[in-house]
Amino acid sequence: MNFKKYLFPIFVLALAYLLFSSDDAKLIIAGITIFLIGMVFMEDGFKLFSGGVIEKVLKKTTSSVPKAIGAGFVATAIVQSSSLLTIIVISFLSAELISLSGAIGVIFGSNIGTTATAWIVSAFGVKIKIAQFALPMIIFGVVFRFKDAKSYQGIGTILVGLGFVFLGIGYMKEGFDALKGGIDLASYAMDGYLGVLVYVLIGSVATVVIQSSSATMALIITALATGQIEYFNALELAIGTTVTAILGSLSSNANGKRLAIAHLIFNIVTGFVAIVFLYQLASLVAYLSSMIGINETDYAMQLALFHTIFNVLGILVVAPFTSYLVKFLESLFIEVKDVDKARYLDDIVINVPEAALEVVRKEVEHLYDNSIEVISPALSLHRHQYLGCEDMSHVIKHSDEKINTDINVFYDNNIKEIYGQILYYATKAQENMNEEQKMKVYELKISCRDIVESIKYVREIQKNIKIYLTSSNEIMKAEYNLIRKEIAEAIDTINKIRNMDDDLDILSNIELLKKEIDKLDLIQNGKIDSLIRTDKIKRKMATSLINDNSFAYDISKNLINTASILWIKDSDIQDLREIA
Repeated sequence: MNFKKYLFPIFVLALAYLLFSSDDAKLIIAGITIFLIGMVFMEDGFKLFSGGVIEKVLKKTTSSVPKAIGAGFVATAIVQSSSLLTIIVISFLSAELISLSGAIGVIFGSNIGTTATAWIVSAFGVKIKIAQFALPMIIFGVVFRFKDAKSYQGIGTILVGLGFVFLGIGYMKEGFDALKGGIDLASYAMDGYLGVLVYVLIGSVATVVIQSSSATMALIITALATGQIEYFNALELAIGTTVTAILGSLSSNANGKRLAIAHLIFNIVTGFVAIVFLYQLASLVAYLSSMIGINETDYAMQLALFHTIFNVLGILVVAPFTSYLVKFLESLFIEVKDVDKARYLDDIVINVPEAALEVVRKEVEHLYDNSIEVISPALSLHRHQYLGCEDMSHVIKHSDEKINTDINVFYDNNIKEIYGQILYYATKAQENMNEEQKMKVYELKISCRDIVESIKYVREIQKNIKIYLTSSNEIMKAEYNLIRKEIAEAIDTINKIRNMDDDLDILSNIELLKKEIDKLDLIQNGKIDSLIRTDKIKRKMATSLINDNSFAYDISKNLINTASILWIKDSDIQDLREIA
């Protein structure tokens, strides 16, 4: 029997019972709910307000594990959303903008960043009437959200989120204060390691249900500050909150699953160390509290300090073994990539503009590679024969066997579906992009069109190649060999270009290649006139030759244009290409 489908109805019924049976429980649950809404608003606000700043910072600060840990800590502490950071990291990892070790470092750092919530709640939320600041924040936030500028909307959404967070803390505190008159949860305190295990389990279950370690920590601190739970039990509950963040990633792509496993390993190690050395860590917290001026009776602040210390300790224990962890994770969740399906387009990436742009570029590159797989045999060539060869003329002359490739079938199976997926995905991704990014996506769409057109053109050439490669007319055979040679040389040069690091070198090679393919214009160079006047070819042959040379020119031009869009990364050099 599948019990999973019954869990949600059972949960809803249990929640309804609590809400209608206890006004105090109603206040606490309302506080948690409002807190969670606030976190969602803050996450959405930073998406609008940051303008890609988080993405740019992560891209530049993940070259080493220590840098990545620092970036993860700072980013999470500022945006107060490890889930937002996780989405960005998985997106960047899927787009290959950061390495797996860098992504793991960011996730490790985000664990320390999440402790900022505990400090805010313990420092302000339980000591002052924080709810009185909530309504002005929500009001001003709504006012800002009516502005057209995204930055104002972002600030407004963040203010609304903060207002709801403060309001939620106020409700939770009020609920626990009221609860003291009826039920004293502190009377259920448990000592010893049995108590440790029980309360760690309760903290884990609460975090799984609430789906937010920040909200769970706010709940624990509020309960502690109102005397509803004992200090040591609160420490044990805090250890249980480390179970989070893996849950959302487990249903993600392979990269998301790898990060989830990395986070799970980190959480298990951190939780184990914290449980084993709980009493020593508590003594360390007491010592450090006296050093930094935290009152010995201020258990809420001490809990926040404990939460930070055991997360830092977890990083100190696990981070040195990151390279071994990466090797292990890379052996997991290996995805088999189908040639006839999109490889990089992933829905988890689509809302992160820079990553979405990169996966679209990579998918167009995949489409280009597929096109070369059909263009080469259509020219009666195998790629391994001419790519990187020293004497193209020799290869072409000795490669005249017919290769039976049905271009229509190949197009239907290997091109059409990917082309459609790229166009659909790119259009959806543009909704979250700025004007510059939208223009880049537009160029990538143009590249797709050029690639598809090139396949259609080579289909026309293929018919006559089959005829004239075995023709007794050596002139026509030589001319069609020249067509094959020019297209093959263009593909070979592009293959060399894509491995270059310097954009200026790529641009100069592209410009030279453009001049080279001008040889295919038989009318302009007068060659076709000479062949007709000397009766070396017949009228029908002349028509076929002119048409096929035109197709060959368009194929080469389209592939060159695609290369310039795909592999010239610098926008200023892209502009030089357009001027040239």
